[in-house]
Amino acid sequence: MVNKSQTDTKKSSKGEAEAGERTFLPDFCNARIIFLAILIAQLLSLILTLAGGISRPDFWVYLSLVSLFVTFIAIGNILVLCVSRRFLQNLHPAVAAISYYVLSLSITLVVSIVGIIVTPSEALWAASPENVQSIGLLHILTSDILIRNMAISAIVSAVALRYFYVQHQWKANIQVEARSRIQALQARIRPHFLFNSMNTIASLTHTRPDLAEKAVEDLADLFRASLGHQDKVTLQEELNFTRRYINMEKLRLGDRLTIELKIQQGISLNTKVPALILQPIVENAIYHGVEPLTKGGTVNIDITSTQHDLHFTISNPVGDINIDQKRPGNKMAQENIRQRLQLAYGDFSRMDIRHEQGFYKVSFNIPIEADV
Repeated sequence: MVNKSQTDTKKSSKGEAEAGERTFLPDFCNARIIFLAILIAQLLSLILTLAGGISRPDFWVYLSLVSLFVTFIAIGNILVLCVSRRFLQNLHPAVAAISYYVLSLSITLVVSIVGIIVTPSEALWAASPENVQSIGLLHILTSDILIRNMAISAIVSAVALRYFYVQHQWKANIQVEARSRIQALQARIRPHFLFNSMNTIASLTHTRPDLAEKAVEDLADLFRASLGHQDKVTLQEELNFTRRYINMEKLRLGDRLTIELKIQQGISLNTKVPALILQPIVENAIYHGVEPLTKGGTVNIDITSTQHDLHFTISNPVGDINIDQKRPGNKMAQENIRQRLQLAYGDFSRMDIRHEQGFYKVSFNIPIEADV
């Protein structure tokens, strides 16, 4: 029962995420979106007031009325779109756009009618001198103020819809391009990984055929996992994949290879990380660092975190000869991962490589997203 509930929850979350990708309307429950909507409303109020002339004696009264009115419309739109977002995101984009448009105009109509009714006649005269009439339903519905408000709302809502759609399409195109490039970079890692793994098996074939057979089985499991098309996996899955590779290398190197893995207490193993982000660096550390040394060495893997980032540090000993001169191909995996981090996180992630005091150290950080 528990497993079924967890599965249903994951399916529900996945469904909501997919629905969120389909709709082009922003999340009006987000504090940043709310702030931007209020700010734009105030700028629109200033523009509408300035259009009436800055020299009029009632400029500040008119500005206050327009600002109050536009703010109420903005807040009404925010509340309605926040509450109805789950409903709108399940609709076809065209239907969602029409629904949003009708809702926006309806909010403007209601706020305008209420505003005309509750606004004192003196203030109403300041807002529109030609519109001083007895307040009746017919007069309200045919008033210049209401018609003007509806026309402005129709134009602004149409422009906003167009902006939301163009921005959504732009982001979608960027994500598709980035995802394609990330998958291409991951595909380049797999032949490199397979080549080194086959070298491991070949070295065991003549000396330890029993271990070579076990290594083939481990390689099959590893390659099956590496053929997955996931862009991101949990930290636990990435660690399991890396451990399998280490176990296969231990069959070949024996006591010459030591691994020290330290994970800071409190780090969730369900944290999402890019697939194949740790194993290639560990593979480099073993292949280019530990294996050429007669006595072998220790590969240190440290995983720490701050409030917003997950930090990885992989270090290995090197001999007197510069590591880049020992074996070709060392920088391929590093540059691959650097590009993937740049595509996935931009300036929020960076890689640092140092070679000092007999150790080669690779560090990089990943912004913490959300547990699954």
